[in-house]
Amino acid sequence: MGDIRVFTAGQHDPWFNLATEDWLFKSTDPSQEILFLWRNQPCIVIGRFQNPWNECNLSAMEADGVQLARRQSGGGAVYHDLGNTNFTFMSPRENYDTQRNFSVIIKALATFGVVASPSGRNDMLVDGHKISGSAFRLTGTRAFHHGTLLINADMARLPSYLTPDKEKLASKGIQSVASRVANITQFNPSITHENLCAAIIQAFFNTYGTTCPVEELTLERLSVENELNQTYRQYADWSWRFGTTPEFSHTVKGRFPWGGITLHMDMRRAKVDQVKVFSDALSVEFIEFLQEALIGLAYGNTSIAAGLEERSQGLSAQHQAMAHDVALLIVKELG
Repeated sequence: MGDIRVFTAGQHDPWFNLATEDWLFKSTDPSQEILFLWRNQPCIVIGRFQNPWNECNLSAMEADGVQLARRQSGGGAVYHDLGNTNFTFMSPRENYDTQRNFSVIIKALATFGVVASPSGRNDMLVDGHKISGSAFRLTGTRAFHHGTLLINADMARLPSYLTPDKEKLASKGIQSVASRVANITQFNPSITHENLCAAIIQAFFNTYGTTCPVEELTLERLSVENELNQTYRQYADWSWRFGTTPEFSHTVKGRFPWGGITLHMDMRRAKVDQVKVFSDALSVEFIEFLQEALIGLAYGNTSIAAGLEERSQGLSAQHQAMAHDVALLIVKELG
């Protein structure tokens, strides 16, 4: 059925692993069938068309050192740590078969006595529990199917990072769907990343009726790949992780001794694009200042507040104090 290649990652940086996946997709022979196995340190990976402020508790993530990553494919937000194994299948578009890919994983799990089955287009279940989710990407000549395998992930951390206030934003992005999940070790405690990867590789060989060397992608090997390093910088950059968020709106309300205020902000590329201010404050000049001063600021509690404070310099002492009040409100409301 054609040549095959198998790669494993020698590092756990989610931005680098996603960049490596993208680089493999673009740089390897499109006629080959490829399997890539990898793991990430604690992070949240969101889909291409998702809003991180809708999906994630970014404050908790920042406090715990959990990175945010955005992948090229669609689908929902998922938590990764070293107890979660990721697989990627790459195929020529004309030979793309998600069911064949699922069968490789299912056969590998079967060697441990774990009976899994596909559910819908994206998931795999064991005893009604989701142990794997998938997402997909197609180009003119190539296709990939990547997914997660919950081996022994720290489930206790999921609610801390994936339970934001869903009513907070009016978003045009894709929303995640909650599922009943379970670790595979619940069904066989002997399963590890290493022995499951070995079983997946063997099932991959059996499926295609041939073998190949397993190529470990170390940082030393990859550091000389200029295209990969450029892709890594893209995945790590704010403009990709946050700036590609679909358009959304946020309304902030507060009341102060000088009057009540409602800020309705429309975001484009995760920056304030339009502002409408409603207020019973007597200072028309301050309201006009707010409508102009917020434009172009990056969305986020500290970035908008800091930008507003900076742009209020030069105003009267009274208006600077009012701007400080609004900045504190934004910090509180945007969390």
